[in-house]
Amino acid sequence: MPMTLITGLMALAFCTVHLFVGKLRFLERTPRSKWLSFAGGVAVGYVFLHILPELGAHATTFGRETQLAAVIAESWVYTLSLAGLVLFYGLERALAVSRDERMTNEGRDRPHRGIFWVHIGASGLLMLMIAYLLNHREDSGTAGLVLYFAAMMLHFVTADFGTRSDHPELYDRRGRWILAVATLGGWALGLLVDLPEIVIACLFAFVAGGIVLLVLKEELPEERKSYFLPFLGGVALYAVLVLGEIHLVVT
Repeated sequence: MPMTLITGLMALAFCTVHLFVGKLRFLERTPRSKWLSFAGGVAVGYVFLHILPELGAHATTFGRETQLAAVIAESWVYTLSLAGLVLFYGLERALAVSRDERMTNEGRDRPHRGIFWVHIGASGLLMLMIAYLLNHREDSGTAGLVLYFAAMMLHFVTADFGTRSDHPELYDRRGRWILAVATLGGWALGLLVDLPEIVIACLFAFVAGGIVLLVLKEELPEERKSYFLPFLGGVALYAVLVLGEIHLVVT
């Protein structure tokens, strides 16, 4: 099967999460659904076993393209990653503050529309970059692509579920469609535009910071009452798959 078709099907699968996460009623539980804790574990495993090592590889690319010393190139790449984390942390805080203000002043447990749409726009940009990287990853192997896809699918479930919980009406009416279009647009852009390696390195670093923040935000806060064993199971399963992939490549 052509790789273009495979990545296209993966992008469509991402879109199904954006469009139909509201139908997954079993996730809407207190305490938190065990499936969300499992998905969070997989996403955390992805952060430590794929994102951090790939950041190192992209730092090498950045240093080669810019002729900077290795330590300086690495610092710039991790600074871009930090910028992605800080941006999404700022958006999450703005949502929380807006939600608290409306709850105090109007008795409505919803953020202001403007803040929500800014958050959707930033999330759409993140989805576009993630889908673009389906066709432009440092690890071009099939096994690595499948692991990337699986981790991102589960990450989208937790991230979209959290975004939808902020404003279900706006998410269902337009927000989910914006995310789906951004995802397909990113995949198509990956086919049509072949960016220089240094730009891809910068994109990945920025995306990595956003993913790290969203993973930690969705899984770790105490009020979410997460389940540890499903979380551990997700981490362990992903670690076994990654180590198995590495073993196959080496041997």
